[in-house]
Amino acid sequence: MSAEHVTVYSRPGCPFCMSLRAGLQGSGLAFEEVDIWQDPEAAGVVRSIADGNETVPTVVIGDWQAVNPSTRQVLAAVAERAPHLLPA
Repeated sequence: MSAEHVTVYSRPGCPFCMSLRAGLQGSGLAFEEVDIWQDPEAAGVVRSIADGNETVPTVVIGDWQAVNPSTRQVLAAVAERAPHLLPA
């Protein structure tokens, strides 16, 4: 089953989040960004992925999950799991 969207969990002021956001925006990839400080349920999702920590950015693409991935890793995961989401 392919993923229908890319979710990036982040928090304000996170330099790694800013870097990933810039890289993904530069690639043209559409993604949903969720602030874990504003959404307790999202913070719980991140803790479940990051061994109880609120480490961001955490990215989810279908069943693929990664803590602090590079732009290249995210784009590779999209190409493999949801190529229809790649920019034209």
